[in-house]
Amino acid sequence: MGESGVDTVVHMGVIATPKQAGGRSTMKEINVIGTMQLLAACQRTPSVRSLVVKSTASVYGSGPKDPAKFTEDMEPKHAPSHGWAKDSVEVETYVRGFARRRPDVSVTTLRFANVIGPRVQTAITGYFSLPVIPTVFGFDPRLQFVHEDDLLESIRTAVLTSRRGTFNVAGDGVLLLSQAVRRTGRRWIIVPRLMFSTVGRSLGPAGLADFSPEAVRYLTHGRGLDTTAMRTVLGFEPAWTSDAAFMSFVGRSEARVAVDVA
Repeated sequence: MGESGVDTVVHMGVIATPKQAGGRSTMKEINVIGTMQLLAACQRTPSVRSLVVKSTASVYGSGPKDPAKFTEDMEPKHAPSHGWAKDSVEVETYVRGFARRRPDVSVTTLRFANVIGPRVQTAITGYFSLPVIPTVFGFDPRLQFVHEDDLLESIRTAVLTSRRGTFNVAGDGVLLLSQAVRRTGRRWIIVPRLMFSTVGRSLGPAGLADFSPEAVRYLTHGRGLDTTAMRTVLGFEPAWTSDAAFMSFVGRSEARVAVDVA
């Protein structure tokens, strides 16, 4: 990196599901140790002037004491303690440490809502692709989404503008889980929370759908993000609302079903 004269680094290497990495231990090594190695390389490279980090709104956790909308300076009321969300908390901690050591580098951290669209495969698309979608009895959480194209465009904006700070990134509006499930046209089943993970894992082949403790809390309580700083400081305006982004995924799923049936 030092010999190439690199001035901008974009870190997108945090894996969301153990299946992608080949297991939880490998996943953590890639996410946390990989980030430490990347930051060490940036530390040794005087030419680096900008670092953009893809993070996740999962660092806020999910729970009954959450605010209606998280702003970037809020601490989580229910800090994540498992999996990808916990890894992302550690990644952000190391990134903040790097920013203190290299104040000459503009560090931008983007906390994305659930990424969705016609091409991307994530834990949330895996969940909504189940043949029967489980929901938690007595809860109807608020969900926000960011379209896959807006994810790329927001990263491009961060690279070009070099705005320091942490920014929530999400499409306008929210969807209740019940609304999202109805939009898929799939069947759903309401189950007690204590049985949610077990039932969820039994409803489809092992894949990207996540029924970890963090995922269960999210699908129970949801999460809202304040995106004021995204617009006023970062200067990014999503092209897709949460609803429209979700419907672009539904259109992909409907097309797939039609092909399978044919």
